[in-house]
Amino acid sequence: MELGQGFCFEARQKRILIDHDYFKADLIFYNRILHCHFIVDLKIDRYRHEYASQLNTYKNYYRHEVMQPGDNPPIGLLLCTDYSDTLVQYSTEGLSDIFVGKYMLHLPSTETIRQYLIDHMPKQSEGETEYNQ
Repeated sequence: MELGQGFCFEARQKRILIDHDYFKADLIFYNRILHCHFIVDLKIDRYRHEYASQLNTYKNYYRHEVMQPGDNPPIGLLLCTDYSDTLVQYSTEGLSDIFVGKYMLHLPSTETIRQYLIDHMPKQSEGETEYNQ
């Protein structure tokens, strides 16, 4: 439900056999509206460039072995605890439909959330009230 409409859960820790080696994709979804698989890879540390290659391998496997006629190519989502925009840009350039995001292992404190909202909310102009927006 958090991902949006049309997502159907397919597998957790999906085993993928390539040649004689097994790999595991963390989460597999299929979106009925977009007609494509979503492969989600979860990492418990900071983004490293090899993570993009691993996810791209899973996407290519699904494109060659799992896609059905009428399906769109799979999309990869890599979630890490932190990442550098520059490293993500350089390591994913040329790889289509791979997205990198950040997640937190623990909920932040109330004060951290409050400060984030103060720092990221649009500022009101003088004379503007919340009802004028």
